[in-house]
Amino acid sequence: MAITLKKKLAAKTMAARVKSAREEILVAPSAPKAMQELMSEAETDLQAGKEAFAAPAAEIQQSLRSAFEKGIAESRAAFTKAKIAADEAASAIEVSLVAAKDGALAINAKAFDAWRANADANFDFLKAAFAVKSLPDFVTLQTEFTRKQVETITGQTKDFGALAQKAMADAVAPIKQQVSKSFKFAA
Repeated sequence: MAITLKKKLAAKTMAARVKSAREEILVAPSAPKAMQELMSEAETDLQAGKEAFAAPAAEIQQSLRSAFEKGIAESRAAFTKAKIAADEAASAIEVSLVAAKDGALAINAKAFDAWRANADANFDFLKAAFAVKSLPDFVTLQTEFTRKQVETITGQTKDFGALAQKAMADAVAPIKQQVSKSFKFAA
């Protein structure tokens, strides 16, 4: 654009030159007029250039602004979903810990009952052993006591296993549900 302006100025001033110095002095005042015309044309061209770039720049600004606004809205929605999921996960862990505590208390109570039953059986055996008058009666008493203790311990072991399994299932169920819900939610 600057090169074109120089060429136009040179063309207009060259046409105004004449051969004699006296005529050149008389013709010289036309050079500033040519310069004004060129400046006017340059300003018009500059204004047209500004207008040509202003419309696309406004469109680019608007598209960037809407893209940023959309990104912010999506980020807020994702944050809200993540916060809800974290709150639900914390709640599930809390329920799970309560269930684990209840299961541990039930197992402890069952263990105490088993200890008491075994202690009572041992004291009953000792009372009966001191009352025995012969060795064959003592061997029979000992054999019967051992058989009953093995059956009792076997039953107690099964009860402990079932109770522990139930406590574990109750403790894990809320977390399992939350994980399943989270994967459904994410999909």
